[in-house]
Amino acid sequence: MDQIIQPVKEYILSTYLKGEDPSALKDTTPLITGGILDSLGTLELVSFLEQRFGIQLEAHEVDAERLDTLQAIGSLVKSKTATV
Repeated sequence: MDQIIQPVKEYILSTYLKGEDPSALKDTTPLITGGILDSLGTLELVSFLEQRFGIQLEAHEVDAERLDTLQAIGSLVKSKTATV
């Protein structure tokens, strides 16, 4: 799952956490509920995930439960790529 989480982590660090300590962003750090991603940031993340991993996320899949942590994002992308 590192091949999913690492590029997502790099994207979040370079887009939303410029200059922050990369080690502070853990797989379980809350992104949406922690205020790192707002609604626009969440949509941008979805677009990144769809382009980077060649998946299509449905509207019901775009929520804080599935996108709040790197770990949750990794699980979602893994489940979507398994069906591609």
